[in-house]
Amino acid sequence: MKQILLITDGGSNVGESPVIAAAQAYAEGITVNVAGVIDEGTIGEYGAAEIAEIARAGGGISQIVTSRQLSRTVQMMTRQTVAGSIRQAVNQELKQLFGVENVGALPPPKRAEVVRVMEDMEETMSLSVALLIDASASMKPKLHAVEEAIRDLTLSLQARTGRSQVSVFHFPGESQHDYCVMDAGWTASSAKIGSLFNRIRMRGTTPTGPALLQVVDYIGETCGKISKTELADAPLQAARGDSNEVRSDYVV
Repeated sequence: MKQILLITDGGSNVGESPVIAAAQAYAEGITVNVAGVIDEGTIGEYGAAEIAEIARAGGGISQIVTSRQLSRTVQMMTRQTVAGSIRQAVNQELKQLFGVENVGALPPPKRAEVVRVMEDMEETMSLSVALLIDASASMKPKLHAVEEAIRDLTLSLQARTGRSQVSVFHFPGESQHDYCVMDAGWTASSAKIGSLFNRIRMRGTTPTGPALLQVVDYIGETCGKISKTELADAPLQAARGDSNEVRSDYVV
């Protein structure tokens, strides 16, 4: 499973629409979550609306949080997206196999078995999370909270039994046409994350859309592309020979 987790205070002002970029990510099998982080005061209406629209187009979730809440929120959003994607895939398969709309419609014994399988999958399936950090000037007071959130996320992913990896990007880059910078390629090491933030230089523009597209390209090059159609067609493999049983040998 592949995710982009965008940490921003909104207000994209350079290049392609971040909403269109998020929709392209989702079309290629990548979920886009957005954490809208504020320091003190309130985030603008435009920024809050943009954050919600990006997540909606990217098939993910969004939340506006204070700097103090960011670390817990990043972990929660990552796990909620995994659980939601698994639940959606299971429901699609159940509808094909048994003609029911969701897990809750199954008889209690089967329901308990499917729920157990879903919980196992949340911990065992492979997970790749690309963190995209808004390093525009308005984000400067929040950078320390972002650093802590990324480190805590990496540690929490290390506790999973499934393969987990994180990559880190920030935007804007060093020049007018350098929209996004990769700070770390895929890694499972929290130690590598801690040294990144000394290199980030806060700048004025906010090219959220172009930065998202660059991260989508990176994920496609390193993890392959999976369309939404492919995800829907093969979310789970159940025991099709006996419609009275639901086995636990599922593969997403």
